Amino acid sequence: MSNKTITRDQLATLLDRLVEKNRVIAPVSDNRGVVRFGEIQKAGDIAWGFDQAKVPAKSHFLPQTEELYRYDTSGGELKIEPVPPPRPAVIFGLHPCDLKAVAALDPVFDGAFKDVYYLNKRERTVIIGLSCRKVLPTCFCRSYGIEPTDGQGADLMLTEAGDGYYVEILTPKGEALIRDNAPLFSDAGVAEGRRAKDALAGELAGQFQLNVDLTGVKAKVDTMFEHPYWQELARKCLGCGICTYLCPTCHCFDIIESHSGHRGCRLRCWDSCMFADFTLHTSSHNPRSTKKERVRNRFLHKLSYHDERYGLAGCVGCGRCIAECPVNIDITQIIADIEEVD
Repeated sequence: MSNKTITRDQLATLLDRLVEKNRVIAPVSDNRGVVRFGEIQKAGDIAWGFDQAKVPAKSHFLPQTEELYRYDTSGGELKIEPVPPPRPAVIFGLHPCDLKAVAALDPVFDGAFKDVYYLNKRERTVIIGLSCRKVLPTCFCRSYGIEPTDGQGADLMLTEAGDGYYVEILTPKGEALIRDNAPLFSDAGVAEGRRAKDALAGELAGQFQLNVDLTGVKAKVDTMFEHPYWQELARKCLGCGICTYLCPTCHCFDIIESHSGHRGCRLRCWDSCMFADFTLHTSSHNPRSTKKERVRNRFLHKLSYHDERYGLAGCVGCGRCIAECPVNIDITQIIADIEEVD
């Protein structure tokens, strides 16, 4: 199937149609102007013109609080009640860095141990990506080889072109969505689409203010486990965890029980490796009891461990941690420091 174009009005009509049979997740703005991915009821709910969602879309695949199953012990027997399967979903508006982040999460939950909760949502979700309109001062995705118009990881990728969008069809899921809504789309030539993407990419290339050279960084940081640099960095960190909560690739979680009488449920909820009790054992031993150890672990995970384990970077250069850290810890500066320290 050839790539397509769609007008802005037709795109709104498409999203309104999708809401009828799917959960549609898209960038929405709250009453404080904070943009995050949330469920919409109509296309008009979308924060059109957003530059970056402060809270990434990982919360769809890995909800901040998720019920895994219910149980009942009345009558002296344990009865497990599974949760209903997730509704089909469409996520609209993921920028290239967030698309890459989903790809970084996939092997975590689809490795030797299959996480059925993540995988069920992943399988039943169509992802519609959206090329960036603007490069923020904290963006450094190009340092990780991600361009603001890249569609890798999307089922459909939209790029603004004239009074509408150029639509790349990248997977069978995307093709099926187009086929089911064919009257809303028009055929587009490959050359036409390439011109639109190249023009936008060229315009955005000059907007990047941050760029880091990652050559040799993994090899260098792997030799720095006992380096005093981590203690110096830890003095600045508050341990608040905002970097992990807003990071699109962080995925630490805890499992808790909530019950009343004979009935209860098991829940999964987000956690953070920056919290003092994250690695606390029942025995009271804590292998990462100091802030230095926790800070070191976070940056080793971003710059080495994730790549070593899955062959994918643990950072996508979205810049959220830089923008929101209350004490201005900047991962690009840390990368530069790593290159300089002895």
